Amino acid sequence: MLHPRRSAQDVLLCDSCETAPPQSHCERCNINLCTNCVGKHLLDSSRKHRVIPFIEKSSTPNNLKCPSHPDKQCELHCEKCDLPVCSTCALFGKHKGHDISDIQKKLSAKTQRLRKDLEELETKIYPRYKEIVSDVQTEKTELKTKYGKLTTAADQQGEILHREITAIVNQRKSDIAEMKTKHLAALDKNTDEITHSITELKQIILNLKAILESNDVSLISTYKSRNAEFRRVPPKVQATLPSLSAQKINTEQLHEMFGSLPPLSINTEEQGYTMKSAEAVSSPPVKPLLDEPRVTATIDTGYSGLYSVSCVSEEQVWTRGSNEIMKLLNLRGKLLTSIKTKSGKVPEDIAVTRAGDLVYTDYSDNTINLVKNKKIQTVITLQGWRPLGVCRTASDDLLVTMNSDDKTQSKVVRYSGSTEKQSIQFDDQGRPLYSSARRISENRNLDICVADWGVNAVVVVNQSGKLRFKYTGHPSNTEQSFDPAGITTDSQSHILTADCLNHRIHILDQDGQFLRYIHCDLEYSWGLCVDIRDNLFVAEFDTAKVKKIQYL
Repeated sequence: MLHPRRSAQDVLLCDSCETAPPQSHCERCNINLCTNCVGKHLLDSSRKHRVIPFIEKSSTPNNLKCPSHPDKQCELHCEKCDLPVCSTCALFGKHKGHDISDIQKKLSAKTQRLRKDLEELETKIYPRYKEIVSDVQTEKTELKTKYGKLTTAADQQGEILHREITAIVNQRKSDIAEMKTKHLAALDKNTDEITHSITELKQIILNLKAILESNDVSLISTYKSRNAEFRRVPPKVQATLPSLSAQKINTEQLHEMFGSLPPLSINTEEQGYTMKSAEAVSSPPVKPLLDEPRVTATIDTGYSGLYSVSCVSEEQVWTRGSNEIMKLLNLRGKLLTSIKTKSGKVPEDIAVTRAGDLVYTDYSDNTINLVKNKKIQTVITLQGWRPLGVCRTASDDLLVTMNSDDKTQSKVVRYSGSTEKQSIQFDDQGRPLYSSARRISENRNLDICVADWGVNAVVVVNQSGKLRFKYTGHPSNTEQSFDPAGITTDSQSHILTADCLNHRIHILDQDGQFLRYIHCDLEYSWGLCVDIRDNLFVAEFDTAKVKKIQYL
């Protein structure tokens, strides 16, 4: 607080040492300096200085006039009122007794604060606002693509349901046509029998009339009646026309089958701006594991050895056996279509695209092939590598396992059409992830699951190819080896692997924890696939049969 008898000049001190009266003033830094501090101030080369004698400095910055005493300048600053004041107001006026400071120091402090505010606005706040606008513009630009993907996902799911419904409709039509044929055959047979009897009756009637007209005693005496034979009129064939017992569509269940769309989540945070937009993630209803899985159908494929099975629908599967022929079969084992490989050699593995087309790998000529409308198109030819397992992803890419020609290296490659998008071979330390990667499946969480025959393990990496875990069999089982031949995943993100030599299926959760075995009297279980309703199809090598198993 300024002493009542001290003038404004008495309180002016060097802004640097705050002990000696100022002799100079730096206009660039707007601070007062004593003789001793001038040299030190000029040594600061971070900016250019302009030092002038203090007497040349304007004693009233910005020419502040006192509103109460127009003839006086504001030389002081009232801290309590936060106002510039003249010495008269400070000593005798309404600011008497208030804390008073030097106007020059106050203006200097405010100038420094202004510079700091300006620097923060220019270097931090304003760029952040610009960044937010840029981020929002980018987000808006990407919305078309992201929501386009949602629409595409909905269309694809609709296509799947349409295909399933079409397959069911076609099957029902086929059943109806078969019933119609049998019905007509029965009626035709009945008609033929009655027509034959009518012809015979006509002839008998004519013969009897001729005998009566001839009045031939010998014919009459030898006549034997056949009326008793014809009194029992053959029954008319009656077949009950079947009716289609259609159940009422459960709209809620249909929505669950299609998949749900979580609500849009928008979150604006005060510290740092974020906006989260939910992607389309189908959330299927939770299906618990059955205590006793059961076989619901068995398909005899006719192969001498069966390796692979891939679902087209609940009623149809593609199979790959020990020869060059791939077969499309229904649940009754009826051959619907057969395709011979382009090379004439045994295919290595098969998969079905989202459009329902068949894909197969050919180890003999290093090719990956697409079968569309019964025509084979080679989409990929490898150099130095041989393709093994293949599976379709949620985005309709293909994941292919392959070994090098010399069988010393193994990797997984992702293809979009014929374009390689990703190669997965090594872990973070540069060590090989796979020894001999064979069968492959993409999990619902986009993990890539591989049955590695070289080390008898299930190797799981995330979408970017980072190792998540390896499963080498149930920890408590030390007596039997683990022999993972085939692998698949379901809507619950379970990983199912065929333990061939032990005649069973291991069910794991998405983090590699063992959950349960499936036995179902399996014999050398090899290939696996799961349909849209989570029915498991198991290819048995020795019996060459496919077993359809309900386990959820």
